[in-house]
Amino acid sequence: MASRQWCEGHSTPVLCVGASGGPEGLLASGSEEGEVTVWNQEGAVLASLRLPSGDDVTSAVFSPAAPGLLYVSHGEMVSVLDPRSLNGAVEELQGAGEEEINSLALNETGSALAVADDSGVVRVLELPGGKVNRTLRRHTNIVSSLAFRPLRPNNLVSAGLDMQVMLWSLQKTRPVWTLNLQEMAEEEEGHQQKAGQFFNPPLAHCVSVATCGNVLACAAEDGRVHLMRVGSGSKLDQQGAIKAHSQGASQAHFLSFLPHPYWLATGGNDGMVALWDLSQNPVVTVEDKGKPQAAPVHRRRPKARAKAKLQSQAKPLQAKEETKEEEEVEEGSSVDQSPGTEEALKSGPKLSFSHGDKVNWVCPTLLRGEPSLVVADQSPNLSVYSLAGL
Repeated sequence: MASRQWCEGHSTPVLCVGASGGPEGLLASGSEEGEVTVWNQEGAVLASLRLPSGDDVTSAVFSPAAPGLLYVSHGEMVSVLDPRSLNGAVEELQGAGEEEINSLALNETGSALAVADDSGVVRVLELPGGKVNRTLRRHTNIVSSLAFRPLRPNNLVSAGLDMQVMLWSLQKTRPVWTLNLQEMAEEEEGHQQKAGQFFNPPLAHCVSVATCGNVLACAAEDGRVHLMRVGSGSKLDQQGAIKAHSQGASQAHFLSFLPHPYWLATGGNDGMVALWDLSQNPVVTVEDKGKPQAAPVHRRRPKARAKAKLQSQAKPLQAKEETKEEEEVEEGSSVDQSPGTEEALKSGPKLSFSHGDKVNWVCPTLLRGEPSLVVADQSPNLSVYSLAGL
């Protein structure tokens, strides 16, 4: 599939891309060694900045409430930038992370910034000002990705290399529920695994929430994108998976600008990029079909902990002893996968193409009104693919 190249914005590999919802439709990209670049809709560089720290820029997020504010993470810090004038940071949120920050997420009102780092801790900062409002400690390894639920600014989803996805209510410091991807994968493999066959552990790399606020997708190292539906009372109603990539799935992002909210873009270490129509997926349509909810069960401890950060070695954290809270059903509960869910999802993607290099980031956006995917890889350039005609 042909792509347009956006060049001359970076000298090092691009690690993250963010799109503004403002009228200018700006894009921002961050790369290794502290480089931040702002682009216009045509792919021209508007401004570039090398942050003084020189640390890799791991996340770049525009404020949905104030598109003139851009939040970027580097090292243990978050810098607030004015994308129209990259003359330096407007504000520095020092010590926003306990260790290197991997992901940022802003709620729809722009009043809360969530920060995930290598220590396994999620911090929620009040905006403006950056005061720490909540410190969430339940992950037992690196937290790799965060996403707020649309329409619910106090609900946050986190995913990590402990192979767990958690839904949080910011009024509390313990998760509403936890889904252990390792246990789900083991149940699946128990039926499908052949002698001598090896499956990668489902280290969670990227989590996204559809604009309806009820459907979640999580890209994992096992090549699957794990799907979850949140029902009434924020309970986890349904869970399934699609086998999206032949190697680790690094990216999963819902598109907000197509006729329905269940279009999902994925990218993987196999160099493939795919677009999925999940509108008929059993996880998405379960309520419409009147399927009964799966009965919640007690959360179990993970049987293994991830020892890699994304694709490299990282030290696992010491698991903290959890007592009474682990035994509660209302919070910290999980659901079993419905039989045959993955089998029902083998119709394949609506669009799939080889990008040719391991995918670092996929950013869905409208460019001059045209649905597009902006892809970052191991190079300093961005590739833009048009989705016109879908």
